[in-house]
Amino acid sequence: MRRKRPPWLWLAMAGALLALLALLWSSQVLKAFDYSSPWKGQQQMYKLDIGWPKIPDHFTGQTFCVAVDSLHGLVYVGQRGENVPKVLVFSEEGYFLYSWNNTVEMPHGIFVWNTATDSSVWITDVGTGKYGHTVKQYSPSGKLMQILGTPGNAGSSLIPLQFDQPAEIFVEESGDMYVVDGDGGMNNRLLKLSDDYKEIWLTGTNGTGIGQFKIPHSVTVDPFGRVWVADRDNRRIQVFDKMTGEWLGSWSSCFLEDGPYSVRFTANYKYLIVAQLNINRLAILAAPPVGSIGDCVMVNTVQLADETKPHLVDVDMKSGAVYVAEIGAQQVQKYVPLS
Repeated sequence: MRRKRPPWLWLAMAGALLALLALLWSSQVLKAFDYSSPWKGQQQMYKLDIGWPKIPDHFTGQTFCVAVDSLHGLVYVGQRGENVPKVLVFSEEGYFLYSWNNTVEMPHGIFVWNTATDSSVWITDVGTGKYGHTVKQYSPSGKLMQILGTPGNAGSSLIPLQFDQPAEIFVEESGDMYVVDGDGGMNNRLLKLSDDYKEIWLTGTNGTGIGQFKIPHSVTVDPFGRVWVADRDNRRIQVFDKMTGEWLGSWSSCFLEDGPYSVRFTANYKYLIVAQLNINRLAILAAPPVGSIGDCVMVNTVQLADETKPHLVDVDMKSGAVYVAEIGAQQVQKYVPLS
């Protein structure tokens, strides 16, 4: 005669079954929502600072560029549009401080240069009016201090200081500067100038070969004497010796989906932050030490919202925060490192 199972056993079996069903259901829900994570299962390296800036309404145009003054805790934003201030200045905490508009037509790149005694702001202007095709130096309050190029006149690559839509500038502590020229004009070149604006070397022509460019869009320098250029439409980063201009190598495998728009090192120089505008993404690449450039290694990504269109970025070399100028969202966002 078969013995009846006690009631408590049935309850235990039913509870186990319900727990199993709940586990399966929750795993499917997590899988269904996993796509929304911007880190795609990777270890998160940065967190969005949702409180920066304090009042986003100060962004009244298309925000094309951003530069950090780590020494004084300031953030400069270049924007475009009719009847809008072209340069906005914020504190690193996100408070709006002031703006200026003097002789700036269409800012494309912006860079803060600090010396032991002073600070200045360099802007590349791609406008076609009387202020365009120039690289200009301003005081922090917006006073024009220096103009490189002939305002309003696009120049050929045969003349070093005659620009055609210069994209970006990077200035070393010594005052030596690197200009990528240009953003869709007749020039496709990388130019190094001394602190008194004399040509040291110039490299690049339009093309796909070694050392050639199709829209050199951003430039930065590492502590090991290498110049890194975002060769946008060739979908690669090219690297040059800062003393001679000699080509050292290139990366292309990380840019099969979209070319690099901006290139900046993290504060510890372990990674490169690269904006990819058309796929709304920041790529975080491993920076090679002294020696061979090697192959591109993508260690992380930050997936931004659709139509954000990250254009240029800058990094606070004290805090490590990354600022992203987004022309689609018409804003600048701040990402802070988690470690």
